[in-house]
Amino acid sequence: MRKPTPFGVAARAAFTAFALASAAAPQLARADDPTDPAMRNQAAREADRETIRRMNEAQLATVRDRDAGYASGWRAYDATRGRAEYEATSPPPAHDSGYRATRAEADYADARREYDEAVAQWRRDVAACRAGYTEYCAR
Repeated sequence: MRKPTPFGVAARAAFTAFALASAAAPQLARADDPTDPAMRNQAAREADRETIRRMNEAQLATVRDRDAGYASGWRAYDATRGRAEYEATSPPPAHDSGYRATRAEADYADARREYDEAVAQWRRDVAACRAGYTEYCAR
């Protein structure tokens, strides 16, 4: 007996899948057929309508649960980071006008202040180096 090649196995699997899909296609095509003989009596149509209604209600419940989970996540976000977006990093001054910087603006101001301090220190070091204090030249 010959050992099947990988291509042969793949070809057989593809053919089997195609055969199964071909066999099911006529039934799938009749799923929404208004002339389907099984749907000719009123009881069958009512049962079908009830099944569809139950499926729709189940899907609606799933969507509502999902949306409730999203909403709780957004509430948690608002309680932590979202609401903090409009809180400054330092307490308001005594002459508070009611203006609040966003967190991004406050972070930028802090970073800019640190940068300005570093540049000022570098300039002092350059001036000291030029004045002959060689220990400041390596910085």
